[in-house]
Amino acid sequence: MKRPTISVIIPVQNGGENFRRCLDSLRQSSRQPDDLIVVVDGDIDGSWEVAKEFKAKVVRYDSAAGIAHARNRGAQSAQADLLFFISADVTVGCHTILDIEKAFQQDINLAALVGSYDDQPGADNFLSQYKTLFLHYLHQISSEKASAFWGTCGAIRSEVFKAVGGFDERYRQPYVEDFELGYRLKRGGYTMRLARHIQVKHLKCWRPDSLIQAEIFHQILPRTKLILSQGQSMNDFSLEGTSRLSVLLSFVALLCLLGGFANALLWIIAIATMLGLLVINQRVYRFFWHKRGALFAFRAVLWHWFYLLYGGAAFAYGTATYRWRQLSTSVD
Repeated sequence: MKRPTISVIIPVQNGGENFRRCLDSLRQSSRQPDDLIVVVDGDIDGSWEVAKEFKAKVVRYDSAAGIAHARNRGAQSAQADLLFFISADVTVGCHTILDIEKAFQQDINLAALVGSYDDQPGADNFLSQYKTLFLHYLHQISSEKASAFWGTCGAIRSEVFKAVGGFDERYRQPYVEDFELGYRLKRGGYTMRLARHIQVKHLKCWRPDSLIQAEIFHQILPRTKLILSQGQSMNDFSLEGTSRLSVLLSFVALLCLLGGFANALLWIIAIATMLGLLVINQRVYRFFWHKRGALFAFRAVLWHWFYLLYGGAAFAYGTATYRWRQLSTSVD
């Protein structure tokens, strides 16, 4: 069987030291890419010069045109059979590219695959560890039959990518353009798989403000609009039914805690509700305990409950505004 050629495509904007580590990991790969393409999307820190140091083919834009545009331009410059998209803030493992090659060789019907974060995040502060470990957990428990593409670690046959029209360039920010591509792949009947053993290390350092802003404005709100417009849910990388129940219980607990100042009985209900949250999410909380210890797990529980509150509120707002626009359009 003919060995497929592989192009690695990396969009970058002010990649800094993480980008250098990303390129260095590729240089140490046991299976070198046939093509390394870096699309510099309006950076000011000299990332394009770093890419040149590592012998990458550089496509450079003076002003940012968005993540989807950058990935599409990289794909247009590629000549390989497979397009392997990664983010500029991850490192690949020694055998990551080789594992991708094997996966497509073993399944001729495989159109695309996505990988996983590993369980050793690069940044050591709590939020970075929590966020990446949580996503690693979701990757590991999700169905192998994927319906969402993942531009952070995702490979696709070049002819399939061209057939579906690539990424939708209306999405300038990350986190949605790859999900939307997954919808079109699924709708087109293409086979996409989650390969849990193909992992990358996330180097990004999350802070409270950057994490909340990214999750609300770049993930939850646009993904809510996408899900509602498509008329179907997407359970990839989610806790499925437990997440909806958890959101409901988190708001019940909050309201009962506040109402307890007027009626102490509500505090008892709040405690019972929080115990319910612990029970239905015990698997992921035990995962945190196993990986990082009791103190980390305790902090993870508190942040997860906070996430349920602001994430649930953002989803409700996104749903309400989408329905309102629909209603307003129909009336007009």
